[in-house]
Amino acid sequence: MLLRALARDLYKSQKEVESLEQLLQEAVTSSGQDQLKEQLRQARAELAQIQKIMEGRKEQSKASLNKPKYRF
Repeated sequence: MLLRALARDLYKSQKEVESLEQLLQEAVTSSGQDQLKEQLRQARAELAQIQKIMEGRKEQSKASLNKPKYRF
C-alpha cells in the first residue's frame, strides 16, 4: 500500500513540475519569474526526494527476494 501511495505522490509531483515549467515559460514579468523559479526549485526537490524513496523501496524489495528464507 505504501508503494502505491508513493507512486501517486510521484505522479502528482511530476505534474506539478511540468505545470510550473510551463507557467515559467509563459511568465512575462521578472518578479513573476522569480517567484515561479523558487516554486519550481522546491517542486523539483520534492520530486527528487520521492524518486529516491521509490528507488530505495525497489532496491529493498529486490534484496529481500534474494535473501535465503530459513524455516524452522
